Amino acid sequence: MSAFHLAQMNTARLRAPLDDPAMADFVEGVTLMNELADRSPGFVWRLVGDSGDGTIAAPDDPRTIFTLSVWASLEDLRAYAYRSTHLDYLRRRREWFLPHGHRDSLVLWWIPAGDVPTMRQAISRLAQLRADGPTPEAFTFRRPFPVPQVSPPAARPAPLPARPA
Repeated sequence: MSAFHLAQMNTARLRAPLDDPAMADFVEGVTLMNELADRSPGFVWRLVGDSGDGTIAAPDDPRTIFTLSVWASLEDLRAYAYRSTHLDYLRRRREWFLPHGHRDSLVLWWIPAGDVPTMRQAISRLAQLRADGPTPEAFTFRRPFPVPQVSPPAARPAPLPARPA
């Protein structure tokens, strides 16, 4: 087991409000994809919004949405995203989302296992990716970076012998 997990955040700009009939398949799919993620190998955690699902609307722009989750490995997230029913929804993204042009909409980064990323950290990582391109601190599926190598713990000195009473 790795000492690190993979955090991921993605963002999209909706073509219509979530209550618009044109968005019905997407809205239904959010629940289905969350249930699929919950059953997928390597799924660790997702940020749950006010709606009770994993889709978070930007406070200043409800048509911009985010998801934030944590996975045991890059391979586990890749299997969920590209080798499951999730791919069917991914292929339909143009029906529901406006193009983001050349701007990255997904960012990945390694976190110590057990840590929970915040939306603020995720947005900062996405900004870093957009400004600097892929780095070990903010990367993409196309240009991933390996799990950080943890140095072995420093050798501890042997305990001092107990003093006689």
